[in-house]
Amino acid sequence: MTFRQARYDEPLLWEVRDPVEERPGVTALPGVPVGLLRKHPVAWPELSELELARHFTRLSQMNFGIETAFYPLGSCTMKYNPRVAELLSRREALLGAHPAQPEETVQGLLELLYELEGALGKITGLPHVSLQIAAGAHGEFIALLMTRAYFEDRGEVGRTEVLLPDTAHGTNPASASMAGFTSRELATEHGLIRARALRDQLGPKTAAFMLTNPNTAGLFEEEILEIADEVHRAGAILYYDGANLNGILGKTHPGKMGFDVAHLNLHKTFGTPHGGGGPGDGALCAGERLADYLPVPRIRREGDRFRWDYDFPRSIGKVKTAFGNVGLLVRAYAFLLAYGESGLTAVTERAVLNANYLARRMGELLPRPFSPLVKHEFLLSGAPLKARGVRTLDLAKRLLDEGVHAPTVYFPALVEEALMVEPPETESKRELDLFFEAFRRSMEDRPENLHAAPRNLSVGRVDEVKAARDLLLSWKDLRDRRPPAPGN
Repeated sequence: MTFRQARYDEPLLWEVRDPVEERPGVTALPGVPVGLLRKHPVAWPELSELELARHFTRLSQMNFGIETAFYPLGSCTMKYNPRVAELLSRREALLGAHPAQPEETVQGLLELLYELEGALGKITGLPHVSLQIAAGAHGEFIALLMTRAYFEDRGEVGRTEVLLPDTAHGTNPASASMAGFTSRELATEHGLIRARALRDQLGPKTAAFMLTNPNTAGLFEEEILEIADEVHRAGAILYYDGANLNGILGKTHPGKMGFDVAHLNLHKTFGTPHGGGGPGDGALCAGERLADYLPVPRIRREGDRFRWDYDFPRSIGKVKTAFGNVGLLVRAYAFLLAYGESGLTAVTERAVLNANYLARRMGELLPRPFSPLVKHEFLLSGAPLKARGVRTLDLAKRLLDEGVHAPTVYFPALVEEALMVEPPETESKRELDLFFEAFRRSMEDRPENLHAAPRNLSVGRVDEVKAARDLLLSWKDLRDRRPPAPGN
């Protein structure tokens, strides 16, 4: 059996049925300026309810989602979102809540958020938590703003540099720059940071060292305790990028490793929606050094009541107009309740088992540049494909024709023709085997077919350079580039 996915080249409604004769346009609406009204009426096509139902059903089948097939996007933990969490987040009382409601009218919600903060503090070993973080890069930025404020309070304004490994997520240096720091990349040794090499790079200008553990090669930083000692001996902050928390849940945590602050991607680790540009959500967890600098408001418990607390003079202030993406926070809370402490440990055990099983099988087809034992994700090198005139990009596009999403390619840059795969705990062995067979078929296909892929989708191979340089960001941009369809 193979992955199956319905794909159509679905026409526009105006292409399905000719538009009817133009009806009189609206010339005036109370309170609406004349300049905002249409100058010409819309000639709508006239279709039956069945035609409309089929049209929108086919459009939905053109979309790729986790319910469609395996989504092995490395370093992003694209896993299934439990429907019980969806149902709880859609309760009428929650949907009707407003960010500006008085505290006394949202006591249940404040209690839920307070309990979630406590759970995330325990999971990370960093007990002071803010839930106002929009997602991963926002968490990085806020943590570095806190770091800057911390050193300004200490009079150490000369700490202007952030160090990071060559396995770092690309957002790390960008966040450092936005927070007013310069960044410097350190070379890894066999995919790992070595404490002795880090020691030589630390100094009075170092503000923070940003590290993901397990890192983007799927490897656990085996010298993490020595790394933490070196960073703290230099007086700097050790920052934890929590994108890969799926590989250590219940086994260890950033606090045990010596980290001072950590961001979490709740939309990766804790089963909330992810992909397609959002919605994302996160949390920022801090130890004692940076606790006073977390954003406000914080949630304070007084007896059996909860309130917003702004009384943190050293806080960097508000970072969102509302408290956070509460709908996703409810989903994350439901996820934690459903699994419990022992269940979170099982999440990591299954994720690590899945990754090593698939890595072993796929490693028979392409070389693996690092240790055979990984955590939740692994890397392959597509360098041997070049002898056939094929690149990793061609292989990734060919996988789309199999009805499966392509893995991450060309990241991290230290691996030639890199291909990164993450099979989360929600995938069964059967699904992993299906993906392996799809990968094997793609590998064995002829070069001309790989170059032409994808061929079975509604959109073929796009010019990615042109797409980046010649952006179409709205329907107005598209309208201005081509003549309108008949009837428009």
